[in-house]
Amino acid sequence: MKVYHLAYEPSYHSMDFHFWTECNLKCRGCYTNYEVYDFGLLDDPVAEIITRERQAPPTKFLTFDQVMEKIDGYTIKYAVFLGTEAVLDSELPKLAKAVHEKYGSFNILLTNGIRMPDLTDIDQIIFSLKAYSEDIYRDYTSRSNKSALENLKKIHASLGERKLHVEVVYIPDYIAKDEIEKVAQFLASIDKDMSFRIDAYFPIPGCPWRAANKEEVEEAAEVARKYLNNVVVLTLDMKRIGDKAVKVF
Repeated sequence: MKVYHLAYEPSYHSMDFHFWTECNLKCRGCYTNYEVYDFGLLDDPVAEIITRERQAPPTKFLTFDQVMEKIDGYTIKYAVFLGTEAVLDSELPKLAKAVHEKYGSFNILLTNGIRMPDLTDIDQIIFSLKAYSEDIYRDYTSRSNKSALENLKKIHASLGERKLHVEVVYIPDYIAKDEIEKVAQFLASIDKDMSFRIDAYFPIPGCPWRAANKEEVEEAAEVARKYLNNVVVLTLDMKRIGDKAVKVF
């Protein structure tokens, strides 16, 4: 198993399981090159990350039994599986099932959607769709988005009562209003009630893009709302909700 980090947020009783695998995307703006631990541990993650030197990947990992031992005694209402790409770990389904059965948790998976995950013990998927246009997606990630788009349709069809939440990062003059409109149109062709969030990009060292401001993210959201009924934003001026996370491992 490639779990290298556990963090717990006590007010929501949320346990984050961080996986480190060789991701199937090479995103130009990936923050994990500069911060390998949970954002909830940092007072101001945006300000801290933009000053970082590139970090070395983790080298110490927990076995399945070690993970279960580390989380013993916690109240876990939400279990969040994330990292470079959690679905690439073959033991993810086993861990999701064990946490489901022991804690009755609501299991949330963050994924780029390139590989179709085992959804048996997943209650919600947060699907990070980098772009709709093939050329932009390939330029940003170094691969095609065809499997991501097809898998998004499959995941929506297979979740049933469970939830699919799609997010995209607004990058000024790159993945901006026009591109986000295309994403919204694509999602609406599947389900106009699909949950969609637009995140403001914050600068990553070595990348050419400036931070996205609140006004342009909100403008993109208004465009998306022409097609979708559930559109929200995450901007850089928003305050932390809940308590500061604590490091479990």
